[in-house]
Amino acid sequence: MKNLLSVLKISVPDKTYIKNPETSELGRRIVGNSILLINEIGFESFTFKKLGKKINSNESSVYRYFENKHKLLLYLSSWYWAWVEYQLVIETFSISNANEKLEKAITVVTRTVKEDGNFTHINEIILFNIIVNENSKSFLTKEVDTENKEGYFEIYKRLITRISNIILEVKEEYPYSLSLASTVIEGALHQHYLKEHFPSITNSKNDKSPTSFFIQLVKNSLK
Repeated sequence: MKNLLSVLKISVPDKTYIKNPETSELGRRIVGNSILLINEIGFESFTFKKLGKKINSNESSVYRYFENKHKLLLYLSSWYWAWVEYQLVIETFSISNANEKLEKAITVVTRTVKEDGNFTHINEIILFNIIVNENSKSFLTKEVDTENKEGYFEIYKRLITRISNIILEVKEEYPYSLSLASTVIEGALHQHYLKEHFPSITNSKNDKSPTSFFIQLVKNSLK
């Protein structure tokens, strides 16, 4: 299994970048350090000029890879959801019991992230923090419908469809599988956000992830 994971590559929609950052050392430094900088100062304050200074390179070198910081955020978001998807596939493929498979799937998409040594240029823990705090900014834009048609969100939507299909394995006639799947994924981000910023209005506190809540929510919905 470890050998399999070591050769897996995360595929991100090519429209998010001008030049694939995975193809060069500079590109990987841009991605890795953009994660660190966005986490440090927030997406609003983040600029390519500041990123260039952080990596000791010209601002123009960043523009050779990404058109603007919105496209970079789309890249990071797509990378994260693709990474979650590959974990989902790996951790559920051998589970034959539908209920156990669904519980594992919910666990994968709601748990607190741990660092994955298979991708050394990306700190998945910090990227997770960015997704919790900044992910909605990738699609709460005037261009969302156009970008959706062009395939920018295909990985995110594919992940939701995978969860929906697993739900239907448990209860084939359930009429709201997509709504429930998207609620779990978005709801988990929201609960992690509340845990960090508004702990008084969530039961997910300290090291307790919202996983158990969503497992209970889904099981009760499918009764």
